[in-house]
Amino acid sequence: MDVAVAAADEPFAGTETVSASLPPLSLLEAALFLAKEPMPGRRLIQLAGLAERTKIKPLIRQLNEQYHRDQSAFFVTEVAEGFQLRTRPELAPWLARMLEVPAAVRLSNPAMETLTVIAYRQPVLRADVERIRGVQCGELIRQLLDQNLIKIVGRSDELGRPFLYGTTKKFLQVFGLANLDDLPVLP
Repeated sequence: MDVAVAAADEPFAGTETVSASLPPLSLLEAALFLAKEPMPGRRLIQLAGLAERTKIKPLIRQLNEQYHRDQSAFFVTEVAEGFQLRTRPELAPWLARMLEVPAAVRLSNPAMETLTVIAYRQPVLRADVERIRGVQCGELIRQLLDQNLIKIVGRSDELGRPFLYGTTKKFLQVFGLANLDDLPVLP
């Protein structure tokens, strides 16, 4: 109990002695386990108390190989500009019975079209989204904002200074993308 209190008061207290006695994979796994959101590699290295020059991707690959060998329920994925420990998708039905899992994001076809235009054209004006889709999109944009899939990223210099829209980290998480470069290439 004293260790937990000390750790809460001083986030990196004692990491030197812990990191010297544990293998790097154990430290990395512990940091991933506690992360509530995808963590950038540099931050994971800090949290695990590893040397700054440590390369994160080989450690992640090694950890995933270990999980695969052990037929573990977990794997580490690169998503939303960071790394996250997740359960294997084939376990989803079983886990849903065990816990109240939040419902997956469901989007209508018009909402998905609007989100697609924003994702590929960001930062983009509502007027440009409406011009591309050929219909009014104000309500769909509001719904996407409410679901935290898009956000206001600035204002245009055009008359009236309308909002510019772009995607969020939640968008990357929901669609399993490491970053926007992972969007499929349009034909």
